[in-house]
Amino acid sequence: MSEVPTGAEAPPQPGDRSVAVSTEEQRRAKVERLRAEGVDPYPHAFPGRTHVEEIEAKHDPAGLGEGEHEEFSYRVMGRVTGKRGHGKTAFLDVRDITGTIQAYARRDVLGEEAFGRVEELDIGDLVGIEGPLHVTKRGQLAIGVRECTLLAKALKDPPDLFHGISDPETRYRQRELDLMANAESREIFKKRDDLLFAIRTHMHERGWVELETPVLQRMTGGAAARPFVTHHNALDRELFLRTATELYLKRAIVGGFEDVYEFGKFFRNEGMSPQHNPEFTMLEMFVGGADYNGVMEFIEVLVATVVEKVMGTTVVERDGVEIDFAAPWPRVRLRDELLRETGLDIYEASRDELAEAAGDAVDENDDWAGVVDTLQGMFVEPKLIQPTYVIDLPIDIWPLVKVHPESPRICEAFDGIVAGMEIVGGGTDLNDPVEQRERFVKQRERQEKGAEPDPHPHDEEFVRALEYGMPPASGCGLGIDRLLMIMTGAKTLRDVIIYPAMREQAQ
Repeated sequence: MSEVPTGAEAPPQPGDRSVAVSTEEQRRAKVERLRAEGVDPYPHAFPGRTHVEEIEAKHDPAGLGEGEHEEFSYRVMGRVTGKRGHGKTAFLDVRDITGTIQAYARRDVLGEEAFGRVEELDIGDLVGIEGPLHVTKRGQLAIGVRECTLLAKALKDPPDLFHGISDPETRYRQRELDLMANAESREIFKKRDDLLFAIRTHMHERGWVELETPVLQRMTGGAAARPFVTHHNALDRELFLRTATELYLKRAIVGGFEDVYEFGKFFRNEGMSPQHNPEFTMLEMFVGGADYNGVMEFIEVLVATVVEKVMGTTVVERDGVEIDFAAPWPRVRLRDELLRETGLDIYEASRDELAEAAGDAVDENDDWAGVVDTLQGMFVEPKLIQPTYVIDLPIDIWPLVKVHPESPRICEAFDGIVAGMEIVGGGTDLNDPVEQRERFVKQRERQEKGAEPDPHPHDEEFVRALEYGMPPASGCGLGIDRLLMIMTGAKTLRDVIIYPAMREQAQ
């Protein structure tokens, strides 16, 4: 939209102290002058505004013709991203969340005092513009300024609004500057909102019920992960930030619900990587009356549908490769894949035989199931670029899932892999309370043999709930952050989590 001439002045880069200090002093001085003149540089409101996108949708410049159109008047609120003057005329580029529009101010229309305040504006200031619609000589929509209100004086130089911010440390630690300068970042987080809305719409239209379960839990459950621990002063007891919502949702199924889901913030006190953040968003859901085939069929249709709604197609590009989310997704058995890759049959091979194939990647505390899981990550997942289900997984890693008829070592569980990453996992849920209690005991024994034993007891309340009877159901957890990563081509979770966890900044 801007009519900025080539070579127009760009704001200084962040970190340019020689410029930033003097400019900040000048900006603060302008604030004091405005206050002395009785002008509030931070007014309370600017009601009745119209977004740039809406103005552009309503008017065709070619149909209107060049010049001012008094019959259309608008109020626009946004940040000044460009500014130039031509004698008795000043031009501003004003950007809101939907786009940028040019505003032009004339001295003979505004008068000396008001026009002077327009000239005093700095790049980065927030303004409210009111005036008639105008079509420029270049055939672009603009707003003729009849009133210009300073809404927030920026005391610091903005980032480079022309070229954006490339330094990742600045982008993640000061996301507000990243959003201010990088249209790509704003688009990612708008897509995140679109994705969540599309999922909720899909579920609601099919009669699903969204529940909210506790974030602070008296014990962890539903995921083998190290929790964050906190203390509740009034109750004088330890509580844990949840690692999963599964057990609470299943108790609701016992109570009479069938198809239920929750968007949950989960917290796992573990390592960080491009694919791991200690705080992340998961869609956890349960399909009533289904086994793991039913939930796989549901989730592949859900993902394909929402990707198409958000991106306009089921096909996205990542690292130069086209990935098609269209259903159905192929299913491969972990046993078959590892037999092809290692020559070992996991149903028959011992822990040590499998560990030899894994080499140094295996921890000495890993049991048979842990080694199989490591082999899956080494040999199977990296090769799965198109959406694929890896099915029939080690039962010891899935203590809440029913045993598979083929072998007592495995269960009816699956991992959904896309672009070499797991984005969803689930299985046929165990609803036998006697077996569930036994499986919890075995899980505890297995954890106590590991490198970092988990001292927390199994959830007896959940087992008690199962004793009242839970109908057949299958569930899964879909990683929203990883799905969005793949959809947008982002390289790391930090690009799709608006305020990611960061290490302390070196002084």
